[in-house]
Amino acid sequence: MTVGPGPAGDPGLQPERTRLAWRRSLLALTAVTVLTVRLALTGDATGAVLAGAAVAGWAAALALCWGRAVGSGPVRATSRTMPALALAAAWQATLGVLLVLRGLG
Repeated sequence: MTVGPGPAGDPGLQPERTRLAWRRSLLALTAVTVLTVRLALTGDATGAVLAGAAVAGWAAALALCWGRAVGSGPVRATSRTMPALALAAAWQATLGVLLVLRGLG
């Protein structure tokens, strides 16, 4: 009996778990964007600018991740995808802090 590496190209459930993780990330970012836009649209120009910035960050993340989330893109992230998604999430967090500080002032 020989023990060696498994058959090549047998990914198991890992690609499905990866697609589900991308979908969860996009869903979370979508929810944060909707809440940010809702909080930002209070009638003044600053809120409209912040809402537009939130939607722009969401659209950039969506464009980067959509192929992986639906399974038509590569399973593994490229060297630019993960930092870009992290930047979009940090952008949303920064906008949220700005909106909260604007509401407190």
